[in-house]
Amino acid sequence: MLAWRWSPRLPSSQAQPSACPRAAVPPFTPAWSSPMGTRHDYTGLWVTEDGEIRQALLPNGRYIEARGHLDIAYQGNYQIVGNHIEYQDDTGFVADGDFIAGVLHHAGMVMYARD
Repeated sequence: MLAWRWSPRLPSSQAQPSACPRAAVPPFTPAWSSPMGTRHDYTGLWVTEDGEIRQALLPNGRYIEARGHLDIAYQGNYQIVGNHIEYQDDTGFVADGDFIAGVLHHAGMVMYARD
């Protein structure tokens, strides 16, 4: 975690070189978009048996869910801890699910891994 410290701006004649160049400061990343806790063996495409709902779990902690003819019905961030997955879509809606015996159980759906 980065600790930020406020310092007053000095007039340009008194400015000192920065100990931490701007390029070295990582961009702000909200907790939900962090891939920490994401198990990469669960990344990939998960599909309901009828193929109507397709969910791509990307290695960067993002997901894209397609439904029927919609290529992007929902998208957002996910985090996996153990066999439990938590989602937060880009509108703020949250959901969760569990991986049981290689099958994803999410919001009343059963989804299977596809290549």
